[in-house]
Amino acid sequence: MTETKDTTKKTRTVSRRSSSPRAEKEFDQVIVDIARVTRVMAGGKRMRFRACVVIGDRKGRIGSAVAKAADVALAVNKAATKARKNLFTVPIVNGTIPHAISMKQGAAKILLKPAPKGSGIIAGGAVRIVVDLAGISNIVAKIFGSNNKLNNVRATMAALKALKRIEKVEKKTESKKESKVEHKEDNA
Repeated sequence: MTETKDTTKKTRTVSRRSSSPRAEKEFDQVIVDIARVTRVMAGGKRMRFRACVVIGDRKGRIGSAVAKAADVALAVNKAATKARKNLFTVPIVNGTIPHAISMKQGAAKILLKPAPKGSGIIAGGAVRIVVDLAGISNIVAKIFGSNNKLNNVRATMAALKALKRIEKVEKKTESKKESKVEHKEDNA
């Protein structure tokens, strides 16, 4: 028996998109608001587009930004790039936030409260988008005072930034208790 080698080259077609290093999306991106804004100049009106974009990995990392450009696609890309630079981590405990928090930004007031497992996201509008992208699965939220999506997003982001990690709170209370016990022993 004689063996024959197959010398034909096998070519593999690779598309550009699959070979790029960013083939797997790290963050999900949601456009919260797009508005056409006009600036009055000496020669007339200049139209631009403003985009508010929130990005998140649904694992606790989230960011938001607002950008303006001459085209909607450019505005969205600029906002997404800015949002990647403004990322922060949200403390999540058992699928919810560690404690209730209220925040005010402009005329928007936001109340975020932890919810038991299985409750889901009970929130409206822009708050629902932000909380979902952050990866919080059980939460109760209420928007007071404003229907402005930009201010509601900013207030929600500020509230999530202001959340304290549960471990830090426990350590502080333990150290205070220990110092009180030592103080009582010294007085006795």
